[in-house]
Amino acid sequence: MNALYDVKKPNLLYGKVIRDQILSEVAAEIEELKKQHVAPFLMTIEVGNDPATAVYKESQRKLAAQIGINYETIELSKNTSEERLLKMIDRINRDPVINGLMVHMPLPEHIDARKVQWSINSLKDVEGVTPYNMGKLFLGAEALYPCTAESIMALIKATGVDLKGKEVTVVGCSSIVGKPVATMLLKEEATVSVCHYQTSKRGMLEHHVRNAEILVVAAGVPNLIPGEWIREGAIVIDAGINRVGKDIVGDVDFEGALKRASYITPVPGGVGSVTVAYLMKNTVTALKRQLAAQHG
Repeated sequence: MNALYDVKKPNLLYGKVIRDQILSEVAAEIEELKKQHVAPFLMTIEVGNDPATAVYKESQRKLAAQIGINYETIELSKNTSEERLLKMIDRINRDPVINGLMVHMPLPEHIDARKVQWSINSLKDVEGVTPYNMGKLFLGAEALYPCTAESIMALIKATGVDLKGKEVTVVGCSSIVGKPVATMLLKEEATVSVCHYQTSKRGMLEHHVRNAEILVVAAGVPNLIPGEWIREGAIVIDAGINRVGKDIVGDVDFEGALKRASYITPVPGGVGSVTVAYLMKNTVTALKRQLAAQHG
């Protein structure tokens, strides 16, 4: 019997092992770069105060310090104008000392998030959100890929599942998670359904979730997916990070899903921890490509 369905009790897919492996490799690369008197520098920008962003940002700061990446955050008021933010990004784009730039989402409603993300220099785009890097992902070419999508793929593959032909449902179609992870899954020859708000509005979300041998949820809605919807033996990857009171919860009813899934990622401790590791990896990759461009 396929191991995916021959699991008597659920396996919690913690991200720590994968995260530590990635960080170990990145730390070794940084040591080599230091011999050239070069150190990676990651800059992030936060506009307003989002509770989930605070969790992500602190994780970034800790891991960057742990492996030797210079890390700074620019914190701006929620009333910051789009023009001011774009000017700041332009300065960072032109600063040779800064190798990676990410802008924390969400942004206030008066700021066009797409315009902001697309203004980032593609060589410094460590989240893989610019048209250049997204286009390369779509075409299967080497690029800086979205970190959360990479994290999700790493966790799925850690189960040992053969993705070819598997029924995969992705809930959420954002440009930095849902769409890129669906593209990556298609590259692995999985059969992919992508669900979004209109799927739910039409009453079809439950149908697609129940059909999923592998379920990826990245909608940003606490406990959106009830546990009883989960197919027996499914792999569940919950990329949601939501603050509910004092708790951080995912998009899936964890306790309910735990009774049915063969593998499931906890929140926190699953996708998020690996995502930060990929952010660090992309920062070092970005630095190497910038050095190659300078000497090319």
